[in-house]
Amino acid sequence: MAKKKRQTSNSGVLATNRKARHDYTILDSWETGIVLQGTEIKALREGKVSLVEAFATIDNGEVWLRNMHIPEYSKGHWTNHPPRRTRKLLMHRREIDTLEGKLRAGNRTLVPLSLYLKDGRAKVELGLAQGKQDYDKRRDIKRRTEDREITRDLGRKLKGIKA
Repeated sequence: MAKKKRQTSNSGVLATNRKARHDYTILDSWETGIVLQGTEIKALREGKVSLVEAFATIDNGEVWLRNMHIPEYSKGHWTNHPPRRTRKLLMHRREIDTLEGKLRAGNRTLVPLSLYLKDGRAKVELGLAQGKQDYDKRRDIKRRTEDREITRDLGRKLKGIKA
């Protein structure tokens, strides 16, 4: 008898930062590991994490994620973690050095784009972002609505042909 492979829920997006893609132009992105402690991974699996106000900094050659909110674990007691703790991100030295150079180059910041599980480990997609002006945001909204209208019109024409 061959054993059946059970599909586990080891991979999946836990949180995305939709506001980051609205407020910033994402120039590049990296996958980083994150150092968690205590009940943080259990709280992450409950899926109530927030990346809205989070950002990353490079201090003394290490990347730190600040202002990410992981609420306390519902079944934890005195062992619970502080919700807005500064967490270390894991990257290779080469990546950190190139990232630091790109940050110094101009008006750029590091923003977490998504938090997900990969093979049972928590990963953060970190993006190098440049701020958008208001007119850029309006241009993006206009482009999205135009694209939506075009697809609607094409859909209507296709339905008219089939009928």
